[in-house]
Amino acid sequence: MSSLTTNLSDLYIQVRDQTVALCDSLEVEDMLLQASPFVSPIKWHLGHTTWFFETFILKSLEPSYVSINPLYEHLFNSYYHSIGTPYKRSQRSLLSRPTQKEVMRYRTSIDEIICHWINTLEQLPEAQAYQLTSLLQLGLNHEQQHQELMLTDLHYNFSHNPLLPTYQTLHKPLEESKPILPLTFIETPPQLTEIGTDTTSTTFCFDNETPKHGHYLNGFALATRPITCAEFIEFIESDGYHRPELWLDEGWHHVQNEHWTLPLYWTKSNGQYHHFSLHGFLPIAQTAPIHHISFYEADAYARWAGMRLPSEQEWEFIARNRPIKGQFIDNQIYTPLPLRQFETSLSETFALFGGTWEWTQSPYSAYPGYRQTLDPLGEYNGKFMSKQMVLKGGSCLTPLSHIRPTYRNFFYPHERWQTMGFRLAYDLEDK
Repeated sequence: MSSLTTNLSDLYIQVRDQTVALCDSLEVEDMLLQASPFVSPIKWHLGHTTWFFETFILKSLEPSYVSINPLYEHLFNSYYHSIGTPYKRSQRSLLSRPTQKEVMRYRTSIDEIICHWINTLEQLPEAQAYQLTSLLQLGLNHEQQHQELMLTDLHYNFSHNPLLPTYQTLHKPLEESKPILPLTFIETPPQLTEIGTDTTSTTFCFDNETPKHGHYLNGFALATRPITCAEFIEFIESDGYHRPELWLDEGWHHVQNEHWTLPLYWTKSNGQYHHFSLHGFLPIAQTAPIHHISFYEADAYARWAGMRLPSEQEWEFIARNRPIKGQFIDNQIYTPLPLRQFETSLSETFALFGGTWEWTQSPYSAYPGYRQTLDPLGEYNGKFMSKQMVLKGGSCLTPLSHIRPTYRNFFYPHERWQTMGFRLAYDLEDK
């Protein structure tokens, strides 16, 4: 067995087992929760990720392949309309059948067939072996996205229960770091750079990260760390949620219509701030990066601070060639940790990766030269390039192996249930 086959086999098993391991502390009743149409039940995630491998790998490799249950193409299809009609997203919690046991048997059956194909990789024609390898990489990265979604969806679902269920108990309280250093900035002069990446046979990327292209950066400065909870509390207590001049018009409508006065999951009682997390109800860690805020809240804070959010190109330029270190799902602490105090300089950045996704001011759109493929997988990213904003860096719920500087996450600007924060930037000409 070649090293490529061994590595692929090990990686496949590791990623698939990790998804199941995330369910170890859950009861069957937890698996069917769906508090809003924008989240999905855990059981549905388990079925959908398996359906993805069955649909896009097994059916492409075996023309005569017969699905384990043809109705799964309807029940577990998310948004691939070119291959069928998805079951209504808002009603996924109604799917008491297939049962949890049946979904797990479905996973096991598909895993056995996929592992068989991986073990025969060396015997396949070169073109077919390349196709299988590419599709496996896509499927595994897709599954890692759903590992994060499983936890963020569960968090949102649990938050609607007055019992405030705990997904995982912390063995010890989160320790506040020493007071962190004042906010400093990395200054970058105007220059032409390259943004994005190009696909290769050995390095995976999503199609929305391509192609690599030239981009001119005006002179800018990027903060060496994210904004902390303590700093965001200053915005709250300066009446930031009640000052319309700080807000984009759509953001102000959300503030008014949804009565935003705090980040999602936060409460204030007797002058103290707490938040509901996957580890239960916790005091706000003052030196942790702010999290569970919308683009509109991040943008309003930046205006209040006399600065702005970075563009995705500015963020990527600074992150390029820097070590990917931070708090990820691998650490098994599912709320952002307090930032560690350490010396910063113009050559260093703090917490670019992990902890919280970071909002940018960039709309999610196609790079110059991007072409969406006209096949079912073309629906994966390209058709969402409208009305959403780009986030960078990963969070405490993102697998470490999943993230890279060119990665482009995207959400609607009003959404808050993901682990989202931000850092500040400004134009050098404004200094």
